[in-house]
Order: sequence, then C-alpha cells, then structure tokens
Amino acid sequence: MLCRLAWPGRSGAKLVAPLGCLVPRQKHTLPDLPYDYGALEPHINAEIMQLHHSKHHAAYVNNLNVAEEKYKEALAKGDVTAQVSLQPALKFNGGGHINHTIFWTNLSPNGGGEPKGELMEAIKRDFGSFANFKEKLTAVSVGVQGSGWGWLGYNKEQGRLQIAACANQDPLQGTTGLIPLLGIDVWEHAYYLQYKNVRPDYLKAIWNVINWENVSSRYASCKK
Repeated sequence: MLCRLAWPGRSGAKLVAPLGCLVPRQKHTLPDLPYDYGALEPHINAEIMQLHHSKHHAAYVNNLNVAEEKYKEALAKGDVTAQVSLQPALKFNGGGHINHTIFWTNLSPNGGGEPKGELMEAIKRDFGSFANFKEKLTAVSVGVQGSGWGWLGYNKEQGRLQIAACANQDPLQGTTGLIPLLGIDVWEHAYYLQYKNVRPDYLKAIWNVINWENVSSRYASCKK
C-alpha cells in the first residue's frame, strides 16, 4: 500500500511506503495434516511424513515469515535493491509453503483408484484415458532433474487440463499460470528414507493414496 505525500518546494507528489501506511501482516502458519503421520502407510511411512511436515514444511513457513518481514522493512525504506535481493527467498519459501499445503490435501489414507465424474471425463478428453494420464504424469515426475514437482494443472484460458513440471519449489500457478489440481513432490526428502534413490518406486506407490475427491473439488472450483 502506498501513501501519497506532498514534498515542500516541489510540484506534485511522491509515492512512498512508510511503516504506518503498510497493512499489518498476519504470519503464515504450518497447517495441520488431515490425517495421522502413519495413516498413509505402507505407501509413505510415518517417519517420512513427520519429517516432511514438521521439519521441511515448517522451515518454509518460518523462512517465508522472515523474508516477508525483511521485505516489509525494505518497502518502508524504499530500498529497491533489498526488495530485489529478497525475491528468491520469497519465491522459494513461498512456493514451498503453497506447494506443500496443496500436497497434504492431495493425499488420503482412503485414496487411490480413479477419479469420477467431471474430472474423469476431462482426463479422458485431454489425455485419451486415465492410464495415459497416469503414465504421462509419472514420466514427467520421474524426469524432474534434481528436486521439484510434477503437476496436473488447469489451463483456464484454454479450458483444458495440462501436465507440467516445476523445479525446486517454484509454485505452479505463479510460474506457469496453470491452476494446481494435483502435485507430486519429488524432492528426495519426500521418499528417500523409504525408497532410497529409486524415485519410480515412490511414484508407483503414491498413486495408492491420491485423494481424488480433493482433486475433483479443486477442478470444480477453478471452473467457476
């Protein structure tokens, strides 16, 4: 938020952002999981889930709050250099928070199988069959070099589903414009303790806990 102040001896006004003009910011918090850490076993074990949620996601939340506080101070001072230098931290930690918040709801101990209704029809329309879709999203996720995510997203302009990969913690919508429906975390911390470096085995297992009700709900919402 900017305040317009008149400076003595000058015509016009200058846009500045003193602290008094900034809207108070609520800190981000770590969301609770909708199930116990061990609820996704044997497909994803409790130790992975506990570390992934309480350590990794929590770190993104904490670091995002720190980065936003520094950014607020930089705005107040009009320090553009500091604002620019903080962008990577905001993107990485903000993306990590966004991605994981979606990821936890995309999983369920009652998941697996195939979607129904409109989502299934859209998958058949845009990928030919559920089997083709599953194969393509798995291949894209396996193929992520280093760390990142495989995504099913919705292209609102084209009115169709699309598969995409994002590096590191880049958020899908913020970097591609696609609305996130289903994200698969392929950072090693998501599977290494159980599957070692065999990412394909993890990806084969995760389909057993995909929460299609959540994905379908996201699809219905983004079409409105």
